[in-house]
Amino acid sequence: MRDHQGVKAEPLPGLAADSAAEPAAGTVNETTVVYTDGACLGNPGPGGWAWAVPGGAWACGAEPHTTNQRMELQAVLEALRELDGPVEVVSDSTYVVNCFRDRWYDGWKRRNWRNSNKKPVANRNLWEPLIDLYLSRPGEITFKWVKGHSGDEWNEIADQLATGAATDQRPRRSR
Repeated sequence: MRDHQGVKAEPLPGLAADSAAEPAAGTVNETTVVYTDGACLGNPGPGGWAWAVPGGAWACGAEPHTTNQRMELQAVLEALRELDGPVEVVSDSTYVVNCFRDRWYDGWKRRNWRNSNKKPVANRNLWEPLIDLYLSRPGEITFKWVKGHSGDEWNEIADQLATGAATDQRPRRSR
């Protein structure tokens, strides 16, 4: 991975290049914690998304012209498509977390994908599959907000992966 100046970066702590998502120790019903993040160099501009399971699997990808909110959504969608069983999504995006905490999607669906201001819901093409995936796994997916750039190790790692993908427009994964 390259940093913001295009210099080859060292591997991130806790991320093995060949690690794989395996069930947590103990029962298979243990919750997998995944950190997600999106980044955009300019908004809109080149963007990147990433997810990382502490000590386990991770992935990142990019879009040449996008927004930060789209990359935040893409990160969560990609993580949930990859991870089975109970998952706790940790995100610094109130846009993502509040949608599920406050069930914004119920109002959007009732109003035929219009927000409370009667305008079309932004990023519907990402929200719909994400909400469908969430609803298809009742009780399995929870969301937790973490303040971005506050020193949370795994939020910082997800941010580095997303920013790296936005910078060099190259997808990567642990497997």
